[in-house]
Amino acid sequence: MKYKSILFYLIVVSLTACNKDKKIDKAGPKMQAFIESISTYAREFKNDFIIIPQNGIELAFEDVNADNNLNTTFLLSIDGFGMEELFYNGSAVEEDGRLAMAQKVRATKPILVADYTNTSAGYDDAKMKNAAQNFLAFPRVENNYDYEYIPNTITEENANDVNTLADAKNYLYLISTGQYSSKSDFLAAIAATNFDVVIIDLFFDNEAFISSDLDLIRYKANGGKRLLISYMSIGSAEKYRYYWKKYWARQHPVWLKKRYEGYKDEYWVIFWNKNWQKIIYGNDESYTKKILNAGFDGTYLDNVEAYYFLYRKN
Repeated sequence: MKYKSILFYLIVVSLTACNKDKKIDKAGPKMQAFIESISTYAREFKNDFIIIPQNGIELAFEDVNADNNLNTTFLLSIDGFGMEELFYNGSAVEEDGRLAMAQKVRATKPILVADYTNTSAGYDDAKMKNAAQNFLAFPRVENNYDYEYIPNTITEENANDVNTLADAKNYLYLISTGQYSSKSDFLAAIAATNFDVVIIDLFFDNEAFISSDLDLIRYKANGGKRLLISYMSIGSAEKYRYYWKKYWARQHPVWLKKRYEGYKDEYWVIFWNKNWQKIIYGNDESYTKKILNAGFDGTYLDNVEAYYFLYRKN
């Protein structure tokens, strides 16, 4: 009986794992379609609107499988790909296949890499490794894990106008505003820099930026034009966002799947659910439309790897 019980347990575990893999296989193309839909909607209003997914580099391939060819339809809907901790996550990262995928994608699209290192040697090495691959680098040090400080140096300063992502030589990733006492201080700090691409949140203290705010930072200190990109999470819901309803604490929507471990105010979402997608795009109250109304040049899509984490233990 004990043998049969163990055998039954192993069969159940095997079937459960297989079922999870099948769900992941189906969820990946749904994320591709979601991003493509966001792109199509945004470009109805601004035909050169920039779309940059972060992480989940497998999405650039057919059937979300790096062994396949690049997905040309998907790549037409985006302008670049963001990646975190490609070379450094505190210490050096062991090669895990992502670099080879990034190299293939870089043949057609820029790659933006945000490494994290706690040593000056690692910081310099991250810059060198990204430069060797022709990736845009934003290495950050120990106190900047949450993207709240502007670095003192730029990896490759550029005085030219930046009209497309392909023109960029560097970028700033600054989505936390806690170091700034006011919106004007925050904007003034950015205006004093020469970063080609600036990724910030749509909101400062829950107040959305407007076009006159962005006009203050649209040009680099050296006079060149730059690109302004708004962060937006499409794979997780955040309790501090304008769309969050208080009653969800008692009765949450069916598309709220599970807590995002390590982030107490976030939940992974069933992102193909129509009610979640309405929050993100397709109408005047949607997140994407608010980004467009503010005058951003594009959006940086975070947590696209929800297609994987929905069915895996974090």
